[in-house]
Amino acid sequence: MQTHFTISPDTGLIKPAAQCHSPNQDARPAGACPELVVIHGISLPPGGFGGSEIAALFTNSLDHDAHPYFDEIRGLEVSAHLLIRRDGTVTQFVPFSMRAWHAGESCFRGKHCCNDYSIGIELEGEDETAYDDRQYATLGEVLCAIFQAYPTITAREVAGHCDIAPGRKTDPGPAFDWLRLYDGLGES
Repeated sequence: MQTHFTISPDTGLIKPAAQCHSPNQDARPAGACPELVVIHGISLPPGGFGGSEIAALFTNSLDHDAHPYFDEIRGLEVSAHLLIRRDGTVTQFVPFSMRAWHAGESCFRGKHCCNDYSIGIELEGEDETAYDDRQYATLGEVLCAIFQAYPTITAREVAGHCDIAPGRKTDPGPAFDWLRLYDGLGES
């Protein structure tokens, strides 16, 4: 099933997508606009899929006593613009016009502070577990909508968290098939 995503550059909202407001966002610096897409991988608890924990983390409502790992991330204030679940469904936490807190200390092609000028997309997954076919399909469609809404972004401006924060981050990990993503974009 193919979904046709559209983005309003004025509002920064993508349709169709569920909307779930994250407080972990702020205004981009004056003159900054999306120039980069950062692909992440996340699972909460580690290795767990399908629960409500990722949304709870991004909305500062995670029950830190529900799993031992959650105590390690207590007080963490993070978000992403989008989450693509394993079944391909999309939730938007932060409008693209705003700065999501996803990249941390980062640099892309000599330009630091990637949160200022990037769109963060979390894939429900982990470094060593193959991502789902539906995620690749949805990610390709979302990226095509991003390229259309923000013409300064092309496939050359799509990077992994591991690429902008080497040595600190490994996601989306070796299980993510970059060639499959790029081949899919070529067919769009």
